[in-house]
Amino acid sequence: MTLFLEQMLNGVQFGVMLFLLAAGLTLIFGIMGVINLAHGSIYMIGAYAGTWVAAETGSFWLGIPAALAAAAVTGAAIEFLVVRRLYGRDHLDQVLATFALILIFNQTITILFGRQPLFVSMPDVLGGSVELLPGLVYPVYRIAIIAVGLLVALGLYLLINKTRIGMLVRAGSTNREMVRALGVDIRLLYTLVFGLGALLAGLAGFMAGPILAVQVGMGEQILITTFVVVVIGGVGSIRGAFFASLILGVVDTGLRAYLPGLLRQVMVGPEADALGAGISSMGIYLLMAIVLLIRPKGLFIRNS
Repeated sequence: MTLFLEQMLNGVQFGVMLFLLAAGLTLIFGIMGVINLAHGSIYMIGAYAGTWVAAETGSFWLGIPAALAAAAVTGAAIEFLVVRRLYGRDHLDQVLATFALILIFNQTITILFGRQPLFVSMPDVLGGSVELLPGLVYPVYRIAIIAVGLLVALGLYLLINKTRIGMLVRAGSTNREMVRALGVDIRLLYTLVFGLGALLAGLAGFMAGPILAVQVGMGEQILITTFVVVVIGGVGSIRGAFFASLILGVVDTGLRAYLPGLLRQVMVGPEADALGAGISSMGIYLLMAIVLLIRPKGLFIRNS
């Protein structure tokens, strides 16, 4: 039972990391109508910027604003220089342009930092483990990730649903011409939304640093999963992204932890491991197919 609870917490932690990425992507993809394949590169830039500053200063905490600033500035620059010219264009143009940005960012990071992975040490206060239940010892840093993700989810909900900026963002996603006619600078609004989405990606990248290796191409590895979250949750829905992230995190972790063992009950060990690994890798995509068969627009409607 203790092992099961630990795996579920791992799934929640993975889901929270996905949410930090998916929240930004659903703002950009769902609300602004832009397919931004470079979102994973912004995640990578945040990870590199924060890790480098933390290593140079010896302070993990100084790495956080560095990651946020680097990601937000990069996102705003992408919107201003590239994406702004693609709002009225076909999605294929957006895909090609942002894919080119992936290549540019990967090569730039390689030139600046090389291909060797970077690692960041977590602060002492977040090191070690804590006993949540008798026999259930869990790393403090992973608990911190879960807490940050929940706070971000609450903040985004309040921003989108309870503030004037959120109202303008929701209105702009429905009818941008009407919002522009009311005197709102829709271009500035979209730049701010793009920057916010990028900031969240940068936060996710830096927080993943102590758990995963910070390396070139790390954004592409998680980008497809993030798109799956957006599709399952409902394009443009922050609430949908939150619940879909948690569901996918728990499902993916549970399948990888338990499916090979279950298959060993009815198959030979090596075959069970190979089949279990394959099905586990496909699990989130099978879940997406099932959800879309039942609810073609995802679990929640846009702007919820």
